[in-house]
Amino acid sequence: MTPAHAGQDPSPWVRRWAALLPRAASVLDVACGSGRHLRWLASLGHRVTGVDRDAAALAALQGQGELIVADIEAGAWPLAGRRFDAVVVTHYLWRPLMPTIVASVAPGGLLVYETFAAGNASVGKPSNPHFLLRPGELLDAVRGDPAGDWRVLGYEDGFLDAPPRFVQRIAAVREALSADAAPPRYPL
Repeated sequence: MTPAHAGQDPSPWVRRWAALLPRAASVLDVACGSGRHLRWLASLGHRVTGVDRDAAALAALQGQGELIVADIEAGAWPLAGRRFDAVVVTHYLWRPLMPTIVASVAPGGLLVYETFAAGNASVGKPSNPHFLLRPGELLDAVRGDPAGDWRVLGYEDGFLDAPPRFVQRIAAVREALSADAAPPRYPL
């Protein structure tokens, strides 16, 4: 059986926003699966960490970076206290983990998140509302973070044609800790 997304190119959303990362950034790929984003980010020279519960999928990624086999829905968060220059999440939603994912972004760091949204049941799977973002849910996740202010660089919530699906996605930067620091310049 071939893992989902094996051999696929990185998401255009991830490609777009990863261009903002500094050289050799530390990047966490949550629920990385077959590693399409992890491999691509590693090929750009970033220091990657992937976490997934599928040991076989991670075994195929040996040599790509730090790989952690963990069931992040049933067990403890394996990266407690660690922060990354970027956190990438695609096609994954476990609401109880959302605050932990957001908290894993270092000051000045980037969150790139893209997954299925409400409406997707009308065109296919996933169709369970537990795995579909509600309108504005990713915006709420960063705006409700008690540990820092966020600058939303991009946000979309709607329908994509190929393949047909409803998605919600966000790219946001956790503001640096110093109130006196000039905000980083992120080209649009």
